Amino acid sequence: MDSPLTSLFQTTYRELRPRAPIPEFRVSFYHFTNINNTIRLREGRILVRLSDLLAGAPESVLHAIAHILLAKLYRKPIEEHHASRYRRYVSSHDVSKKAHLIRQIRGRKKIGPSKGHVYDLDTVFEDLNMRFFYGLLARPQMTWSEHHSKQSLGHYDPAHNAIVVSRVFDRQDVPRFAIEYLVYHEMLHLKHPVKLRGSRRCVHSREFQAEEKLFPELQKALAFLKLL
Repeated sequence: MDSPLTSLFQTTYRELRPRAPIPEFRVSFYHFTNINNTIRLREGRILVRLSDLLAGAPESVLHAIAHILLAKLYRKPIEEHHASRYRRYVSSHDVSKKAHLIRQIRGRKKIGPSKGHVYDLDTVFEDLNMRFFYGLLARPQMTWSEHHSKQSLGHYDPAHNAIVVSRVFDRQDVPRFAIEYLVYHEMLHLKHPVKLRGSRRCVHSREFQAEEKLFPELQKALAFLKLL
């Protein structure tokens, strides 16, 4: 007998593909580090893994997730009311708090020393903190990425309270203003956390963007980053 969750996916499949035969579904909750959901088509079977953080979600939210995943799988347009319902749910205070705790418990992040071959990220942070933030920002863990990534130049990880900068910048030929801009950008994420506007997440608010423009060598830094 199919589980209620499997039946929900079958019903949603029929909504999106009314004339196609319904394939076999295997749907389960999985211990992801974050609120991740995956769908795969393998040998005629549709394999779905949903974050176990969604196990207690209302049926309307699970229906929205089923619609989003199946629409992506079959390259169908995602209906806005489903997308909006899902965003509102995962962005709610309770779910966001649970997700944050799960990332801390399950997540594995290798935090290395802040001091690289050329630049010390702790020193860069403290200098910027005094110049732009009156020394009021608490310093998170500062670390270089494990790899010389050019896709992810830097990011702030709130689950581990860490600013990570790509090791590709720890070189003699990288000007200091470039590394300072990357760290400054992530420090603004500390000062201006992600906000919700309706059902949408606002990562770079107006305040964030206005303050970013105060970095004196912004254009030089952006031009340098484009050359990578």
